[in-house]
Amino acid sequence: MPNAPIENKVKSATAATFVVSLLIAVLNQVVADNSLLGPLPSWLQPVIIAVAPAGITFLSGWYAAHSPRVDA
Repeated sequence: MPNAPIENKVKSATAATFVVSLLIAVLNQVVADNSLLGPLPSWLQPVIIAVAPAGITFLSGWYAAHSPRVDA
């Protein structure tokens, strides 16, 4: 099943999560204290904040059981 096409719902969820995560990363850098990721280099912190949730969303959507389609 690794070669199966990616459904649109998975692509949309991944893109939306990435955009929101990127916004959160920018706000974290500008407004808040980023001590949680303090040991990491400053350039890597926003990348991790943006990519990690998108990857998790993609994997959870990919491996989720899909509802069977009913013929009308």
